[in-house]
Amino acid sequence: MLTTLRIKNLALVSDLTLELQPGCNVITGETGAGKSIIIGALNLVLGERADRSLIRSGEESCSVEAVFDSRKLRAPLKSFLEENGLEPCEEHQLVLKRSFSASGTNRQFINGSATTLAALGTIGEWLVDMHGPHDHQSLLHAGKQLLILDAFGGLDKTREEFGELVRRRAILQEEKSALIVDEKTYAQQLDLLRFQVQEITGARLQPNEDDAVEEEFNRASNAAKLLQLSQAALDALAENENALLTQSGVIGRVLAELQRVDAGAENLVALHAQAGEVLRELQTELSRYADKVDVDPARLAELEERLNLLNTLKRKYGATLAEVSAFGDEAKTKLASLESRDAELARLNAALEKLDAEILGAGKKLSAARQKVIPQLSKAVSKQLDDLGFKQSKFDVALTSSGWGERPREPLGKEDEKIESPTRGDARPTSSTGLDTIEFQFAPNPGEPAKPLRAIASSGEMARVMLALKTVLAAEDQIPVLVFDEVDANVGGETANTVGEKMRQIAAKRQVFCITHLPQVASAADAHYVVTKSVKNGRTISEITLLDKKARVTELARMLGGQTDAARKHAEALLK
Repeated sequence: MLTTLRIKNLALVSDLTLELQPGCNVITGETGAGKSIIIGALNLVLGERADRSLIRSGEESCSVEAVFDSRKLRAPLKSFLEENGLEPCEEHQLVLKRSFSASGTNRQFINGSATTLAALGTIGEWLVDMHGPHDHQSLLHAGKQLLILDAFGGLDKTREEFGELVRRRAILQEEKSALIVDEKTYAQQLDLLRFQVQEITGARLQPNEDDAVEEEFNRASNAAKLLQLSQAALDALAENENALLTQSGVIGRVLAELQRVDAGAENLVALHAQAGEVLRELQTELSRYADKVDVDPARLAELEERLNLLNTLKRKYGATLAEVSAFGDEAKTKLASLESRDAELARLNAALEKLDAEILGAGKKLSAARQKVIPQLSKAVSKQLDDLGFKQSKFDVALTSSGWGERPREPLGKEDEKIESPTRGDARPTSSTGLDTIEFQFAPNPGEPAKPLRAIASSGEMARVMLALKTVLAAEDQIPVLVFDEVDANVGGETANTVGEKMRQIAAKRQVFCITHLPQVASAADAHYVVTKSVKNGRTISEITLLDKKARVTELARMLGGQTDAARKHAEALLK
């Protein structure tokens, strides 16, 4: 549920912190007071596009922060946060924040971690189901209607099983498409793969060989210089008349004479002896180093050729020898597949035929389950519509099933994932949601035939059908927060009382927010907020207040027409 909403510098709101309640929350107020700002703020923090004209006049930026209790959220929130490098929820609190400035800076955060607008939007779809005056139009999409039917019947798992079969078939079809090419292209692919495999295999690569070869090549290419330098060091150390070891002998004799004169100078003699040992050790190591330096033009040419080969392979097939080897292994696999094309095609065709049978069986199973659910959904929605003033109305669902591989009669809408084979002549376009298309049908008046829901002209009728469906689906729907923005427009009288009761029924399962002008709906809420507009320091601001029982009577009386005794008594009666 949504526990806290903070809005800063948005439209007429300066700085507002709203603590929300579980159950049904209604928001009322005079026209123009700023009730829609609450909806706008929620839309922003849930990832909708930012309109910079909404930044409060005179301010550089605005922000919206929302805190949700995530304990009852059934979406995979924990794994989503981990996969996107976002902080986990502390004490089950999910904190969303969105800010944007007049200069164009747009920032969003989840649990304090900077994130993308797409990530914010994904979580927003899990958290809040928004219904404005025109959002019931989504009910006109066949794909949305199918999702509603499956949610009511608990058929989500069955539909997912069907969709997984279709996705597996698409993968196999792509493999088959890669094999079905014309003979010229086939021959070219074979030649290329054979050359690549031969080039990489013939190189007989060793792990990290390039580093060792490059090091040896650098040493070999500088062999003459290395020999010259090591020999010069040996000459200076021991092989000329002024060599260090010769001079060290002279120093040793002088120090020995010094010790005979002064026995306290023995430490100097000891130090000289140590220095002599170090110089002789250096002479030995230099001699060994010089002996290993090999000025061999043939070996140098061999190393250069090998290094050029390794660099060529890395330039063509990968940045490292490990990547080159992996490319070679993949090329071997592709080559083997192409060389055994007929056998591979036979295998894929057999697998596709088996999958086709499984898909058809799963599709028929799903269709049969939907046929059983339709009367139950129709009865439940018709009962709710009867309560909402449509006496003797009829709600029904028309279902049309296509054979596996036939195109649906009508597109299922953007909500429905379409998977089609890329190969002409073997394509079986289908939806991942089954073999069926459905159409919600409604007859508001007795004696009239049911017509598609999209044929209903009245927004009031559409709103009530949507409310009936939401009441029926309240227990099955996984989204925890439901927002109604004046969907009770064009409703009045006794029906308005029923609308309020439906809101309470939905709120028993989910948190509900309802912006309304109807006192009958407002009186049914668990918590009642009023939006007011005032002028402070020469600036217009909107504020929202949670009403106590006495203040609710006053607000309901205002909605009923005024603060007369009759209006207040009527308001008190509504609350009872």
